[in-house]
Formats: sequence, structure tokens, C-alpha cells
Amino acid sequence: MRRWKIALGAAVAIGAVSVASVHLLNLGYLGGGTAGAAPAPAAFVMPVPVVNVVKKTLPIYLGYAARVESIRSITLQARVPGYLQEQTAADGSDVKQGDMLYRIAPDDYQAALDQAKAQVQRDTATLEYAKSNLGRGTDLAKAGYLDKDSFDQRTSNLRTAQAALAVDQAAVRTAELNLGYAEIKAPFSGRIGRNQASVGTLVSVAGTVLNTLVQLDPIYVTFNPSETDLVQIEQAKAAGPIAVDVLLPGETQPSQKGELTFIDNTIDHSTGTITARATIGNAKFTLLPGQYVRVRLHVKEQPNTLMVPQVALGSSQLGKYLYVIGKGNTVDQKLVSLGPTDGDLISVTSGISETDQVITGNLQKIGPGMPVSPLPQPKPAS
Repeated sequence: MRRWKIALGAAVAIGAVSVASVHLLNLGYLGGGTAGAAPAPAAFVMPVPVVNVVKKTLPIYLGYAARVESIRSITLQARVPGYLQEQTAADGSDVKQGDMLYRIAPDDYQAALDQAKAQVQRDTATLEYAKSNLGRGTDLAKAGYLDKDSFDQRTSNLRTAQAALAVDQAAVRTAELNLGYAEIKAPFSGRIGRNQASVGTLVSVAGTVLNTLVQLDPIYVTFNPSETDLVQIEQAKAAGPIAVDVLLPGETQPSQKGELTFIDNTIDHSTGTITARATIGNAKFTLLPGQYVRVRLHVKEQPNTLMVPQVALGSSQLGKYLYVIGKGNTVDQKLVSLGPTDGDLISVTSGISETDQVITGNLQKIGPGMPVSPLPQPKPAS
């Protein structure tokens, strides 16, 4: 009985396998059926943007941290004593040469001038009398009616009157100067600072400080090149004036331009640097004394320089590299040596050729030898 059950189970299993095989054959999963089979999908090729290498003349710069300094900065003080009557220019004002800034009470100086002028009038009258008296004396002396001593006295009186008039005329000029000094004017164009003497203060010539005045246009920018850079700077200076660009904090393009105008005559042995200075036009007063900026000196031009976008650069343990289109539209990796930058471009001193097509996108998704589909992009701005 048991043997009969085993034989029956084996027959059922064989039948089930036969039915499943027929079903699979109909679906095309076994080798015997090819009707309706799906084709294998094509391999995916990564599209990548590519640009041509840019060849251009590259300006070479030397860059430094710098500090802005005023060409002229003075303390405003009075040249005559007196009570401060008026401040005519507000704190922080931009003033022109000759603008009045402060006025000292002028009454005493006006009175002294009036007195000196009155004395000149009196001495002028005395001189005229002495001249006429000497003229009459000359006629009398010729006629024999005036002795020599009297004639000499009249001559002496004339000379005394002339000397007195000269003294009084000098007193007038002094009084006029003192009256003019009561008005304190800007000796040059610039910006005044914070007032340091209130109206009503008794100003003395001994050193009462009223304010400060600094020149802002043009202005100095001072920096410290290394002694190794000094060689390049001197070579560039021998070829002509060196242009200097000024970049404010946060700027990538210069907002002010000027010229190198001074190099010191001694190198600081403790730092190995030398003091240099550029003169910068500052018509809008963008630069202020004490401000820290960056400067770059245009020292030469480097022709036939190969440039690529900085975004195309990759980095590995072996150094910087670029991906370029190789044979059969495959990725070729080239190790490169880099030079100065120019905006979004960077110069390549070795590793690529002018005819290379540089891959600029999808860099994280590709590798050496991988097939790609180049998508030419516009030429990078140079």
C-alpha cells in the first residue's frame, strides 16, 4: 500500500513539471521560443559640456595688502588770539581751497587797522608839508636868505617824515594781515574732521587746536613688496610707468586706479620688505586715510597663454588635472601645472594643448576612458 502512494506522488510531480515547462515555453522564457523577445537596451553615454582652450595675452600682476594715507594732513590753528566767533564749515565737510572754516572776533583787529590807516594819513600830510617846506627853503637858500643849517634841518624833517610814513604803512600791512588771520581758511581742498573748539572759546596762538584737514584727492596707498618682488618691479619701472589697481574689501574688480610713484631706498632687514607707494585719483572720496585695501601692480604682459575655466579643474593626490575629450569621444585625464588667474579663467603652463576640448560639467559622473557625448559650449569670455 505504501509503495503505491509513493508511485502516485511521483507521477503527479512529473505531470506538474511538464505543465510548467509548456507554460514557460509559450511565454518565450526557454530557448525553444523566440517569438516576441525584447531587444537588449543600448548602453547610456553621459553628455558633457566642452569648451575650447583660450589663447590670449595675459596681464601679470603682483598683489599686496596696502594702507591708504593722506598726502597732506594738518592741524588747524589760529595765527592770532581772540574769541572764536563762528564755525562756518560743519564737521566732516568737504571743502575747497580758500573756503572759510572759522572766524575769530575781528573787532580789535579792525580797530587796529583803522588806527594804522589814520596814522598813515597824518604822516602823509606831514610828508607833504616837509616836501613843500624844503622846496621853499631851496629857493631861499639860492637867493641867500636861508642859512645852511636851516636848510639842512628842513632836509632832515623831510627824511624823518618819509621814514615815519614807511613805518606806518608797514603797520597798516600788519593790521591787514592780522584782520585776515581772523578768518581761518582751507589751505587746500579736502575734508575737515571733528570740531575741537566751541564757539566762544578764547583762542591762543600758543596751540589751540580747532580741527584737522586732510587731502583726499589724490591720495596715497602704501604697501610693502618683498625684496624678491623688487627685481620684477624695477624691471617693469624701467620699461615705463607701472599701473596700480586698488581693490576694496569684497571687490574682485578694481574700483580705483593710479600709478606707482615711490619706492624707498632701504629694505627693512627684519621683514625683508621695502616701502612703496602709489598715487591714486580719488575724486569720489571712496578711499579714506587709514583704510586697508589690496593693490595689484601690472608688471608685464605674457603672450600666447593657454587659459581654461577654473570650474573645469579637478584635484587628486597627483595634483590638479583636467578632463578632455580623447580618441573615440572618451574621457582623457591630463595632469596640469597652473599659472595666474584672469577672472573666471586660469592659465595652464603645461599639460594641455591649444587644440584640446576641455570638459567643464558632470565631472563627478565621469572618469578616464569613459565614453561621453560632447556638447560644445560658447567660447569662455577672455
